[in-house]
Amino acid sequence: MAKVIYDPGISSVSGALSKPSKSGQHSCEKMLLATHRTAATTSSDCNRIYLRKPVTRTSPLTQREHQIRNRFIGVAAMIQERSHDLSKITTDQQTFIAQKTEPNGCKTMKQWYWRVCGQEWDQQHS
Repeated sequence: MAKVIYDPGISSVSGALSKPSKSGQHSCEKMLLATHRTAATTSSDCNRIYLRKPVTRTSPLTQREHQIRNRFIGVAAMIQERSHDLSKITTDQQTFIAQKTEPNGCKTMKQWYWRVCGQEWDQQHS
């Protein structure tokens, strides 16, 4: 098993370190992926590096997946618009702060926007 030791000052690396090039010239079809395990273990070896080939989807998107993606795109656009609308910012912040301490309340403003705009999207498209 390989062991990864990083230079002093770097405690861990997580994610893709290199991806395959989109151009065919000088490209490798593999990805260098690093992971950092944070769970409690008896070993101090918590960093791993893998060389793997990216997986490409072979089946077409289902209708349900299209609906989910369209909802995500629509709600994200609503959040972008609402968060920059100066006429709503003050009331949105007051509403967010009022519900923050309630059970099942949103802890971040972004989470609150996703909940509110998601509910608006669902009402408009049901």
